[in-house]
Amino acid sequence: MAIQTTTHLNFRGDARQALEFYRSVFGGDLAAVTYADAQAVSDPAEADQLMWGQVASADGFRIMAYDVPAHTAYEPGVIPVFVSVRGADPDEIRRSWSALAEGATIIADLAPSGWAPLYGMLRDRFGVTWVLDVEVAWTGA
Repeated sequence: MAIQTTTHLNFRGDARQALEFYRSVFGGDLAAVTYADAQAVSDPAEADQLMWGQVASADGFRIMAYDVPAHTAYEPGVIPVFVSVRGADPDEIRRSWSALAEGATIIADLAPSGWAPLYGMLRDRFGVTWVLDVEVAWTGA
């Protein structure tokens, strides 16, 4: 049995825009189900918001998101989750970084670190914190 984890992000009204942005950065296909599609509309103003959405690419990138309905409490919190993107190709990491950095707050510049040839952290324009790094084999205990 194979198990896969997928980061699932919660938004208040802009999940589709966030997923479209992530698709523009990482590629892949966008799948989306609105509250109207699922016949689960509790507020007509939210009918076109996402009850479930996902971006998945052939090279393994996958992220899910939905819009928390107004009748449900929603407090994003302070850095409730990091989305980690790791890869072996520094150019690919740089390309992803450059795209995500548009409109973002840089927390740690993409640069060499003590544990990776490249590492950086940013909070994108949707408030999601991303960590990007070039993966190296771990030799510690």
